[in-house]
Amino acid sequence: MENIKKTCLHQRHVALGAQMSPFAGFDMPIQYSGITEEHNAVRTACGVFDVSHMGEVLVTGAQAEEFVSHIFTNDITGAPDGKIFYGMMLHPDGGTVDDLLVYRRGENDFFLVINAANIDKDIAWIRENAKKFDVKITDLCDELGELAVQGPEAEEVMENVLGIHCSDLAFYTFKETTLPNGAEALVSRTGYTGEDGFEIYASPALIVEIWDALMESGKAVPCGLGCRDTLRFEVGLPLYGDELADDISPIEAGLSIFVKIDKKGGFIGRDAVAAQKEAGPKRKLVGLELADRAIPRHGYEVLTPDGGEVIGHVTTGYRGISVDKSIAMALVDSRYAAIGTPVAVRIRKKTFPATVTAKKFFKKSYKK
Repeated sequence: MENIKKTCLHQRHVALGAQMSPFAGFDMPIQYSGITEEHNAVRTACGVFDVSHMGEVLVTGAQAEEFVSHIFTNDITGAPDGKIFYGMMLHPDGGTVDDLLVYRRGENDFFLVINAANIDKDIAWIRENAKKFDVKITDLCDELGELAVQGPEAEEVMENVLGIHCSDLAFYTFKETTLPNGAEALVSRTGYTGEDGFEIYASPALIVEIWDALMESGKAVPCGLGCRDTLRFEVGLPLYGDELADDISPIEAGLSIFVKIDKKGGFIGRDAVAAQKEAGPKRKLVGLELADRAIPRHGYEVLTPDGGEVIGHVTTGYRGISVDKSIAMALVDSRYAAIGTPVAVRIRKKTFPATVTAKKFFKKSYKK
């Protein structure tokens, strides 16, 4: 705990009595009132998350677009400013360095949001691959805080409590705006919960002010990382370290739509994932549903129906809060990946029957 980092809101979390725990090198709130209560608040009203542990990198310069395209699987070329893209950075063998968001501020100006657990690895990797390009890489991790305001009432809260006009933002777009107090912030509409939602990037001091305003309003429930995980899992969104990793490709994870094999200029890892896509991956990420109430957890073995052969492992598992079922995502042998296929999951020393399902257990409610 000696070297653990703290976000700008750490004192606020402690004062609210949050259950704190190390995550990605930060002391983060796992829950306040409880994971179920916070989960349901986001599904039905509005919750706010401190996500200031996330990493931010600015790529600028004459070859910024060319460079970002070179390291990123999605196609950003010629897109309108204000657009956000989801995709991955890959190793040459197709494994995933990280999944990330790319905000296009201009042809020579891109804002990258990376996972907290990968900050040091990602920035080193980006800098190494930038050496042959006319670009400047700026680490903004210590200069920015971030809040995620999520739920069906999120737009109303953003406008009525914070005075941030958001109805003009389409899904996966952003704008840089001046707040009523004169401060500058970047506001986007993406979300990681399956509900409508916004992200606010601003100076740490401003993030504290915004958090306080939300708490004083009573219109947004403080939410920890516990329900952030249950929410994203129910709608089939991946988490790096679970559904994606250095040894898991986006093709295996079912994210081919974000891998533009034929885009001009290609990208690092392109040949590997193109070959994998053409041949078909040997492993696939699937959903699982258990008839029993036993809960599958990360790392548990997935077996053939008779329990005789290990065919994969659980990546994420819970008793789904919104669906009241024991469910999981799992990376399994492709021969067992068809929906409806019977399998089994070893939970502690017992084996429980399960059925392969779609990875999305709950319908998303994004504002398109």
